[in-house]
Amino acid sequence: MYRSDEVLLPELDGPEPAAPSPRALGWLSLALGVGAIAAPGPLARLAGVDDSPVARTVIPAVGARELVHAAGLIGGRRPAGWTWTRVAGDAADLALLGRAWADRCGERRRRVGLTTAVIAGIAAVDLVTAVRHVRPRRAGRRVIRMDLGVTVNRSPAEAYRFWRDVENLPRFMSHLESVRAEDLRRSHWTARGPAGRRIEWDAEIVEDQPNRSLGWRSLPGARVPNAGRVRFVPAPGDRGTEVRVQLRYAPPAGALGRAVAKLFGEEPEQQVRDDLRRFKQVVETGEVVRSEGSPDGISVRQQLMQRPAQPLPAARR
Repeated sequence: MYRSDEVLLPELDGPEPAAPSPRALGWLSLALGVGAIAAPGPLARLAGVDDSPVARTVIPAVGARELVHAAGLIGGRRPAGWTWTRVAGDAADLALLGRAWADRCGERRRRVGLTTAVIAGIAAVDLVTAVRHVRPRRAGRRVIRMDLGVTVNRSPAEAYRFWRDVENLPRFMSHLESVRAEDLRRSHWTARGPAGRRIEWDAEIVEDQPNRSLGWRSLPGARVPNAGRVRFVPAPGDRGTEVRVQLRYAPPAGALGRAVAKLFGEEPEQQVRDDLRRFKQVVETGEVVRSEGSPDGISVRQQLMQRPAQPLPAARR
């Protein structure tokens, strides 16, 4: 269910079920193309357009187009993109059949109507396939990946135990308002997005190896699909624990969304680095250590409010 080499997102794991693959549509195009070129007469009668003088020309042309689709879908480097050519072809076929239906009556009109219904069904399948296979590819291109770590002066068991209680996460993750555990696996998260916007989603724990690693990911339907894994590795020389965090998320506007976040001072990687420093402080001391010279993150508002570090007055030393 969970690959050991990467964090998975439901939207990026692969195409949604109940849709044929682009190459399966390629074989359908091949069959339709060969049939239209080899037997245009019988196809014209079956479709109810055998009385049209141009049908024997149009049908082989449609067959040639289907062969082009087949070549792209079966042998092309990006078959998912070729599904949209089938959608465009379906639209053209439906337009032609609509005109043919209006010009006929009786038995021929019935056959044209049945043919139109069949092509409409194929068009629906093509459209669903195009959307479901192209969307994950685009999401995969915009996903932001971060792999960071920090060493804490605590045992792997102590660090794991603190992180495993997901309601502790807002204590050191500054962008989180709250995490509410629903049960041992599922939880509801509320975060502050760019410009103070609130974002909520549900998540589930998908990997739990006590004192070693913990993996979670958002459930389908999250506005910002995200996933993470944290590993707790004994540091060399008995110097505590290396906490290694791997995060993945797909902002809705891709690079633009990240640029907007930077504009508001919420650069994701720096934010996670700050979170890990706060985790180290909380797990080692029980609280986040703050001073006048250490800003909480790098947001514009926080940068404007911070002041240079000052030595304590002699009377307070």
